[in-house]
Amino acid sequence: MEDKILESIAYILPATVTGLVAYYMFTGFLNQKSKDKQLDLLALKKKEALPIKLQAYERMLLFCDRINPTKMVVRVAPITDNTNDYLQLLIANIEQELEHNFVQQLYVTETSWRTIIATKTTIIKNLQIIANESNSAKDLRENILIEYGKKTSISETATAVIKNEVAKLI
Repeated sequence: MEDKILESIAYILPATVTGLVAYYMFTGFLNQKSKDKQLDLLALKKKEALPIKLQAYERMLLFCDRINPTKMVVRVAPITDNTNDYLQLLIANIEQELEHNFVQQLYVTETSWRTIIATKTTIIKNLQIIANESNSAKDLRENILIEYGKKTSISETATAVIKNEVAKLI
């Protein structure tokens, strides 16, 4: 009887060890396949999202260019000679541009979006300061061109930040 038990153990032990080894190898194989599939899906998702993200960055570059005060005063002519009316027209133009591009924040980084909002806010504040020193809409236009002709516009700084973000994507 002891011989039969030893003989049974002699058959069961290698079979059990072989079964456990096969189980662990198969489990590892399935886990690796699952990870590979997830990586492939992630790569495909990134590949499909890249054109959308690039388009969003393009729109944000265009936004920064359109709210650049020196370019905006050339594009947006005053309706009256009143300084405050022209200032409000310029601010409305900036706000309209932002509203048109607001959804792009889904596709750009938080840093880029904060930079864009800070740029918009700074430009509006600077326009208000320049408007306080101006006597007419014509005078405001000239003062804006003079002020922003002296230094690099904040919109150009935002453009550099956006270009840097795009370089990281590509």
